[in-house]
Amino acid sequence: MKKNKLVSIICAVHNEEKTVRLFYERIVKIIGKLEYNFEIIFTNNRSSDSTLLIIQHLIKKDSRVKVLTFSRNFGYQASIQAGMIYANGDCMITIDVDCEDPPELIPVFLKKWEEDYDIVYGIRTNRPESKTLIGIRNLFYRILQYTADTKIILNMAEFGLIANYVRDNIINNTNTFPFLRTEIAYSGFKSFGIKYDRQKRVAGETHYNLWNMTIFAIGGILSSSTFPFRLAAFIFPLVFIFNILILFLDMHTSKSYFKLLIASDFLYISLLITIQGIYLARIYKNGLGRPLFIIDWKHSSKELNSRSNKTGN
Repeated sequence: MKKNKLVSIICAVHNEEKTVRLFYERIVKIIGKLEYNFEIIFTNNRSSDSTLLIIQHLIKKDSRVKVLTFSRNFGYQASIQAGMIYANGDCMITIDVDCEDPPELIPVFLKKWEEDYDIVYGIRTNRPESKTLIGIRNLFYRILQYTADTKIILNMAEFGLIANYVRDNIINNTNTFPFLRTEIAYSGFKSFGIKYDRQKRVAGETHYNLWNMTIFAIGGILSSSTFPFRLAAFIFPLVFIFNILILFLDMHTSKSYFKLLIASDFLYISLLITIQGIYLARIYKNGLGRPLFIIDWKHSSKELNSRSNKTGN
């Protein structure tokens, strides 16, 4: 029966004082019409504005609202994973509070879940962004699709639903940069994508700039693919043939091409060292075994602390 099922809604927030209340008012109207039990978990990435105070006010008026506050900003992906770890639902839905991903799709996600899909995810078709940025984003996902070591779900948004047993298979990730889209796809459960138009923020300004997008893209490649590591091996035959050609020209013409030979080999070796260094740094950070996030329980919902046995902490 639906009434016996708990749905956890996970919302990562960082300095979203202008959107939290608007999001809450919008989402409670939607879930109030559904025959499920709900909990709304805000994962507070150490907001420096009044975001936490607003959430604490919501907690006082609505027992379904809970908050996890981190000791510092550990990043968006870590926030989502923390929410999944401490969620108690039969399924969990991740969504941003800026309402760019419309909460009105939640009933559709739940309907597909009831149709025996383990993963239901949003596919962002149109975005309120420049064509250049959209093109760069699409290019990144195409590159990732063709270079990933395992299957990825193309165009998958963080706005989606996963069953609790899917969560159980991905939360033990110790990667210093978790790329949950890859982990969810790697789990291999039955999935369904729903297309939608992304909307404008209901208020405030985005914290997701080009720099953050670049870090996200690099982290996604490092977490999903060893292709850059193999790239040097693929390039080596071309470099070898080029070197032979340069040596031949240097020996049989009056011009000297030795400087060109040195320059090309230097670029190749630099590329090789850079790629190896990036992957080695990631291996080193993972090897340290530091926690993906640290929770400040003084400013978090105490009932969530009782669920910490899931993490082994």
